[in-house]
Amino acid sequence: MSSGPAPSRPFFARSAALVAPELVGMVLVAGQSSARIVEVEAYDPDDPASHSFIGERSRNRVMFERPGHLYVYRSYGLHWCANVVCGPVGVGAAVLLRAGEPTAGEESMWSRRPLAKTDRQLCGGPGRLCAALGIDGTANGVDLLNPTGGLRLETAPPNRAVTALVRTVRVGITKAAAELFLAQGRVGVILDIAARDILVGEVRADEARALVLGGDALDHVD
Repeated sequence: MSSGPAPSRPFFARSAALVAPELVGMVLVAGQSSARIVEVEAYDPDDPASHSFIGERSRNRVMFERPGHLYVYRSYGLHWCANVVCGPVGVGAAVLLRAGEPTAGEESMWSRRPLAKTDRQLCGGPGRLCAALGIDGTANGVDLLNPTGGLRLETAPPNRAVTALVRTVRVGITKAAAELFLAQGRVGVILDIAARDILVGEVRADEARALVLGGDALDHVD
């Protein structure tokens, strides 16, 4: 699948909440493999769940650097998770890449995930996505906007434009917390509803809110 050029640096020099929905549909290229981003999660510095909430540390330093770089960390010592740094330098915001739809190099992706049986098991989930694309801690700090880089972001393919997104609550929080989360207008998890076979976020009608990007709003989610 042919994708577009690298997005601009100013595009990412905004809050994670603003960048997140527009990041869905972009393509993450890793060598000969690539995946179209279909699920993301926004983390701004005022979010208690964000790594930057406690301030800059050696572990999260990349989050405070130039927007458009990759922040990679290990979750619970097991899985690598990839995030795109957002906001001005020194702010500490990022968007977690939660799931992807394979677009190139699928054979290599399956070979990196030999136990996967479905597309969701292949790269549905932040750890699975990194494993399928071969992303690990050595990629922390990589500039994703380098058009010739082996690891980079490209704009959405013209024939795969996102027309309908759903905003839902963060995975693993209580219903009460979910109601407060949405009432506060927090972005949470953004899903491309067209890729529901890959998505890992739970899409429920009572917790979802429709977003519109060039298409009709979703009145509900089945």
